[in-house]
Amino acid sequence: MKKGIVIWLTGMPCSGKTTISKKLEKYFQRKNLPVQILDGDAMRQTINSDLGFSKKDRDENIRRAAHIAKLLSDNGINVVVAFVSPYRKMREFARGICDKFVEVYLKCSIDECVRRDSRGVYKKKLSGQTKNNLSIKNSYEEPKNPEIIVNTEEESLAKSFKKIVEYIGERYGN
Repeated sequence: MKKGIVIWLTGMPCSGKTTISKKLEKYFQRKNLPVQILDGDAMRQTINSDLGFSKKDRDENIRRAAHIAKLLSDNGINVVVAFVSPYRKMREFARGICDKFVEVYLKCSIDECVRRDSRGVYKKKLSGQTKNNLSIKNSYEEPKNPEIIVNTEEESLAKSFKKIVEYIGERYGN
């Protein structure tokens, strides 16, 4: 059985992970290829609802997602993982256990993420209402060598999507 691809979308909250993951899901569906999205917000409401936002809990959140992505991929399902996944070490853990792994960094300035914040994530953080989110200035560790960087602030959704699809087409023939 051919293994599925794990496309790991990482970036600050509101950088575009969910939007791009949905577009990738439709892409695989149009090609009649099995696909599953693992969305960070959805998993925190279900399988990871027991986790908080300490470093230890954030690491466990990603560890679980990585193992689920591996199981799905090993069974021929393409997986689009849309998690902030703030720490390089855990993204590298995911890379190490998933055979066909593509890290996509959604680069976007803090100002633009705050502007896009329809759920109030940054507003709550800035007003001190919550401690459940990343520090706005320095808690996200940018990837050092992602396979793809899309600048969601400067590139259109179509251009960002095309970059990802072309890469997986060239690399994996999808």
